[in-house]
Amino acid sequence: MGPGYGASKHRSYRRLGSHVIVVEISGSLILEPMTAPLPTANPLLDFSGLPHFRDFNVAHIEPGLDLLLSQNREQLETIVAREGRRDWDNFVQPIEDLGENIGRFWAPVSHINAVMDNPELRTAYEACLPKLSAYYSEIAQDERLYRGYKEVSEHPAFAALDCAQRKIIDNALRDARLGGVELDGPAKQRFKEIEQALSSLTNQFEQNVLDATQGWHLHITDEKQLAGLPATVIEVARSTAEHDGKPGWVFTLDAPSYIPFITYSESPELRREVYEAYVTRSSDKGPNAGRWDNTPLIAEILRLRQEAGTLLDFPHFAAYSLATKMADSVEQVLSFLDDLTSRSKPSAQAELDELREFACKQFGATDAPVWDLPYYSEKLRQSRFAFSEEDLRPYFPAPKVLTGMFEVVHRLFGLRIKPVTGIEVWHPDVQVYEVVDRAGVTRGQFYVDLYARLHKRGGAWMADCIGRKRTAAGVQTPVAFLTCNFSPPTGSKPSLLTHDEVTTLFHEFGHGLHHMLSLVDYVGVSGINGVSWDAVELPSQFLENWCWEREALDIISGHFESGAPLPDKFLNAMRAARNFQAAMQMLRQIEFSVFDLQLHSQAEPEQSVQQVLDAVRAAVAVVRPPEFNRFQNSFTHVFSGGYAAGYYSYKWAEVLAADAYSKFRENGVFDQSTGTEFMHSILERGGAEDTAALFREFRGREPKIDALLEQHGLLP
Repeated sequence: MGPGYGASKHRSYRRLGSHVIVVEISGSLILEPMTAPLPTANPLLDFSGLPHFRDFNVAHIEPGLDLLLSQNREQLETIVAREGRRDWDNFVQPIEDLGENIGRFWAPVSHINAVMDNPELRTAYEACLPKLSAYYSEIAQDERLYRGYKEVSEHPAFAALDCAQRKIIDNALRDARLGGVELDGPAKQRFKEIEQALSSLTNQFEQNVLDATQGWHLHITDEKQLAGLPATVIEVARSTAEHDGKPGWVFTLDAPSYIPFITYSESPELRREVYEAYVTRSSDKGPNAGRWDNTPLIAEILRLRQEAGTLLDFPHFAAYSLATKMADSVEQVLSFLDDLTSRSKPSAQAELDELREFACKQFGATDAPVWDLPYYSEKLRQSRFAFSEEDLRPYFPAPKVLTGMFEVVHRLFGLRIKPVTGIEVWHPDVQVYEVVDRAGVTRGQFYVDLYARLHKRGGAWMADCIGRKRTAAGVQTPVAFLTCNFSPPTGSKPSLLTHDEVTTLFHEFGHGLHHMLSLVDYVGVSGINGVSWDAVELPSQFLENWCWEREALDIISGHFESGAPLPDKFLNAMRAARNFQAAMQMLRQIEFSVFDLQLHSQAEPEQSVQQVLDAVRAAVAVVRPPEFNRFQNSFTHVFSGGYAAGYYSYKWAEVLAADAYSKFRENGVFDQSTGTEFMHSILERGGAEDTAALFREFRGREPKIDALLEQHGLLP
């Protein structure tokens, strides 16, 4: 589920050359301690265990990175100067180890930057980005390293390496080419400059969105203006106002506040006011017009991406982006999206017509503007299915959902998940758990940070902290960050989740399992590292399915006062409503995907960004937003993340996830044999093997789109 619907499944990325630096989901930069131990006076440089969050100090960041980069450069010189034949042990593995150190250093820095934002941290973080970009450009463009990898790959001993080792070498050669290693002189320098500029620009884009989101609020002092809003939302707004030292209630643009307000408020005027503030964030429109405006950043980001692709002889940036994905070409992806559009659009138009007719008959609305559609949609849902998302909240207290999710995973994969105490964390809300398999082996650990708060970026994501690998001392346990932005507990009442938020939690934990259950012995392709970008959502979307099964709901639900499980009447209504306006939501995601691809497929920018978006909406959408809508200015997935020319990945992977789940529908949703097969074929194999081949191993055939269409009620 992308921007505009429910809890944002947002994960942000930093692309530096052909490499990705972790902010949530990492690419290939998780690394191990160097042979010479680093001084531990700076806790960020102590890689002997988990990060030292208690001693985290902004003053450590830039000096620590400077020292680390300097030592890495010295050791790289030693590696490339070594005489004799290059092989895995004397060339590839030492370079992998150097890389892991950067990841171990940067993972907690980027994570704290996302969840505990402050001006000093921003300054230090932004000062490091060009240094990291320069370093990774140097690595990618170093012809000595490129020749070394080629020497290893062309030697007969290459065939004796295991598949993970061969994949790391193949990826290194590919990434070097994508990083500009084969460019000459000025072109190589220009490519490096572009990557450094992009790292700063995309970071600024994301910071602007955060500032714009937190730079506006609606302060209500007249209780009559709360009409229609759920009690839980009102209570959070009261707590927010109290925290700000204000009377009344304060509503923000964070998802737990914005979504219920736009859905339930009975004031059309306030709905429009909140909607306009939300869709004009970081733009030239709206209440903060011109402040934190991302318009010039978008233009420059697109220009530089296109120039980078052209330097490498790609026709456009989209082709460059697809070089690391399952999809073969822009044409193939557009054909896939066109097929989904043709199957969805008639149903979506019928859904919209029905909604407007309902609004007219029941509320006398002769014209239902976009900011009123969520309100009327919820009223139609309640009218048809006799329930609302808010009715479900009391049955999904966050602690119960969390422990219930752990039990679901136990029944599927035989895993035990237990709390761990005595671990340093960055906020009192944070908890730490470990994952133990049937043999009693600890497979992973993870931090859980569930609740929204000031200075924490919105959305939900999984980020890797430490990657799995095998050393002479044994196996390094993988560690993950699991972050959400649910409404916090209030008074004696726990945080109560909507069902959509429950699926968000399952989604992110699916990513976490992919990271932690890996049995690959090399960090570069362990867990989610090295997995094709358009397949990385497979485990996360797959795990969401258990949020709809009675056997699982009996485990994850329980009324926060009585403990009673979710009643049949709500389950039946929830299932009946599962595909309510599914076609409209499908088209919305297709719109984002096509817009992203079209934008990055322009060899020459013949149209402005707004013109491209308008043209895509004319071809795909049935809902047309108002002229002041500036969705693109807060589209962090594409303009500050790793989804540039890759947003289609959500739908691409959803086909795989739906088809994989259909095997459980055939054999039983808690069939342990099928669960073990999925764990062995998908979760444990990481990026060491081709995802398409792993899927065929699990399913016994190529993926079919029918399961996805059936799931969304779009089969004839």
